[in-house]
Order: sequence, then structure tokens, then C-alpha cells
Amino acid sequence: MKVILLERVGKLGDLGDVVTVRDGYARNYLLPQGKALRANAANLERFEKEKAEIEKRNAEARAAAEADAAKADGQSVVLIRAAGEAGQLYGSATTRDIAAAISETFGVNVSRGQVALEKPIKVIGLHDVEVRLHPEVAITVTVNVARTEEEAELQAKGEILTDEARAEAEREQMLQELAGEEEAAEEQESESGDDAGADDAEEAAADAESTKDETPAQEDDK
Repeated sequence: MKVILLERVGKLGDLGDVVTVRDGYARNYLLPQGKALRANAANLERFEKEKAEIEKRNAEARAAAEADAAKADGQSVVLIRAAGEAGQLYGSATTRDIAAAISETFGVNVSRGQVALEKPIKVIGLHDVEVRLHPEVAITVTVNVARTEEEAELQAKGEILTDEARAEAEREQMLQELAGEEEAAEEQESESGDDAGADDAEEAAADAESTKDETPAQEDDK
């Protein structure tokens, strides 16, 4: 599908570019998010008429984002979380948590969708996270995840979780997940065994009843 970009979209193109994308990507993301228009004759004409206004709105939004970036870029936020001795969190730090911490700490408006986090943070330490304040403005914020404020201060000074401890925490998380999978498998096997046992008992009872019914007939023959 060909679309007209209404803003910069990653490596796809800049505002006003006509690009070809997968139909699903256009229908599920670009079009409903207002990031693009179908590149048909009517929309091309409409874009040309509104181009100046669209570019003006984009410039204003970019300027606002740059002002916010000046407050938060290169800075850090602290998230206090419960964790084990090895540093493995009891839970995780998500994009929602990070967005809320940045918004509260720096007085900027950040949504979870602007936080570029591939997967939740599950280990204490310092984590550099990219935040896209605008399609053309991205910043990096250090997320300091610790068990206490004192620990956060030590980590900020450089006394962070060692690579060995971090690896141990990740191994602990993996073992917990494997243990959960094994437990689930054992429960399923146990339930299957119970069902099989019940079937065997019913079959044995049926055989006994059949034998009982045949006994009088044998005695009469005698």
C-alpha cells in the first residue's frame, strides 16, 4: 500500500514522503495513529492544500519536545523495587513505570508508548532507556532500579551491580521460570494419572460385576 507520511516515521521516511508499506502495517499502525494517509488522488490533493499547516504543527510539536529534551536528556530517574539478594526483581519495571517516573521527575509529559523498551527490566542496576518525545526528537534516560534510596545513590556513584551478580540474577530468573514450567507439567501429568486410575477402577468394578452375574448360571448348569 502507498501512503503519504504525515510525520517522520523511523527509517521509513519524512513528513510528506510517499512510501510503499505492507498493508497490515498501514491499516494497523500508520493510518489509525494518524501518521499517514492513503496515497490516493484525493488525499494527495488534500495534503498539498494542508501541507503548510501540517508542517507548522509539526514544527511546534518538535520545538516543545526539544524543550522537554533539554530537561531530561542524559538525566536519571530512580525506581525503588523489591528484589532478591542477587538483584532479581520481584516483578519488573515496565514502560508505564518509566514514563510515570520521567513525567514526575522532570515535569514533562511522557506516555508509555514513547519509551523504547524491548522487554521489562527485571534486575536492579543502571539501565539506559531511549525515550522518543517526538518523531524527530529522542533522548536517553538512565533508569536507576534499586531496592532502597541508599542503594540507588551508591549505584549512581558507580557501585553498581557487578556483571557476575547480574548474570546470577538472570540465571535465578531462568531457574524460577523452568521450575514453574516443570511444576505445571507435573500437575498435568498427575491429573492425567488420576483420570487413568479412575478409569482402571471403573473397569475393575465392571469386570467384578460381570463375574458375579455369571456365577449363578454356572451353578445351575451343575
